[in-house]
Amino acid sequence: MSSSCAVPLRAPLGARVVLVSPYELGRQPFNLAQPAAWFGRANIAVACVDLSQQKLDPATFAHAEYVAIYLGMHTATRIAAAALPKIRALAPRARIAAFGLYAPVNAAWLKSLGVEAIFGGESEPDLLAWVQSGVAPAATVVRRDRIEFLLPDRRSLPALQRYAKLILADGTERITGFAEASRGCKHLCRHCPVVPVYEGKFRIVPVETVIADIAQQVEVGAAHISFGDPDFLNGPTHALKVAEALHARFPDLTWDATIKVEHLLDHADLLPRLQQCGLLFVVTAVESVDDAILDRLAKGHTRADFEAALAHCRALGIALAPTFVPFTPWTTLAGYRELLATLLRVKLVEAVPPVQLAIRLLVPQGSHLLHLPEFAARVGAFDEALLGYPWQADDPRVDALQRDIMAWVMDAEKAALPRTEVFAGIWARTHAALGEAQPPLDPAQFGAAIPHHSEPWYCCAEPTETQLASF
Repeated sequence: MSSSCAVPLRAPLGARVVLVSPYELGRQPFNLAQPAAWFGRANIAVACVDLSQQKLDPATFAHAEYVAIYLGMHTATRIAAAALPKIRALAPRARIAAFGLYAPVNAAWLKSLGVEAIFGGESEPDLLAWVQSGVAPAATVVRRDRIEFLLPDRRSLPALQRYAKLILADGTERITGFAEASRGCKHLCRHCPVVPVYEGKFRIVPVETVIADIAQQVEVGAAHISFGDPDFLNGPTHALKVAEALHARFPDLTWDATIKVEHLLDHADLLPRLQQCGLLFVVTAVESVDDAILDRLAKGHTRADFEAALAHCRALGIALAPTFVPFTPWTTLAGYRELLATLLRVKLVEAVPPVQLAIRLLVPQGSHLLHLPEFAARVGAFDEALLGYPWQADDPRVDALQRDIMAWVMDAEKAALPRTEVFAGIWARTHAALGEAQPPLDPAQFGAAIPHHSEPWYCCAEPTETQLASF
């Protein structure tokens, strides 16, 4: 995981607006660079602070009149809550806003912390209007209509070299940039944090803007681009245009993207062309190998679909990096063991960051899971300490196993243990929870290492002590 710097990077002094990103998966934040461009075009002095790489520098906040904090995920929101008292102390006269997916769903809680304005969706016009007018909207503002996307202004962000790298299968590294070709998502997966804000809408960033943004990152050293779209193939025609334009401009540049299992199958004919344009690997939210759980999550795919998509990607030479939410109210010990056995059978152990096998389902405000009567009846009252609705598994051994595995994964990460060794520890703990002797592991089933990012964390996880060290 990215760690805070011992020496703060200085943002421009005299900034009227300070944009803060608590955390964005080890990436240089597009969602600071885009609003920074809007403020810059309006001749409003702006500074960007990324708490994953920078300490809270008093000089940056000394003249701040407005502070806007980007809350794109649960981890970032928890970090922001811890950072807010220090930000308030550094900029006691500044007015504070929050924007991003987790701002609208936590609006009441954020206002109790002194945040006066809450923006979601396409927030840039509303952030600018807030600063220009000096008037905070009375209610949360969620914009889903089309806006103008400008060339992101990345100048006051830490250098790309400080962020997560691409690690190739042979261990070599590449500096990685981060771009967005679209926002939102047209799907309504019940557990997804995008859904309560975008409600099935998605907005594309013009091809020329995407390519210009990538070009400025290549100029400072990027050799690989990670697309942060919730789903790169929400608009398949647009995605192909972006890929072809990218390859035409930078034929040696590789890239990765997040794509639903459903889209990998529905648009299987596009994958060879995307691979030819530099697609190196795909992150896909598999979530579970239990069809009943997948149905409750409204994922739009089955276990068989996942395995078919995996086979198709492998045949094309595209690595598949699945993500999971393995601990849900419906998870059983046997079901969790089946997930591990499946990863062995399809030889994906090396492709899955161990933290993915420790994640517990988060249920934020507005979650569409609450539309399921049986689920809504089993959760507790919203817990502001958790920023979610608490739940317990039917079998208390499942919750105990999740805690045990998360602790093991965190300890293993500190010790920099290889994925296969961490998996072996998870395998042993799972069988111990079942009261069964563990079958021996066959290393031939681990599969080959695939390209991956050096930052393995996950958006719905709790922040660590390291991530909180900047304040």
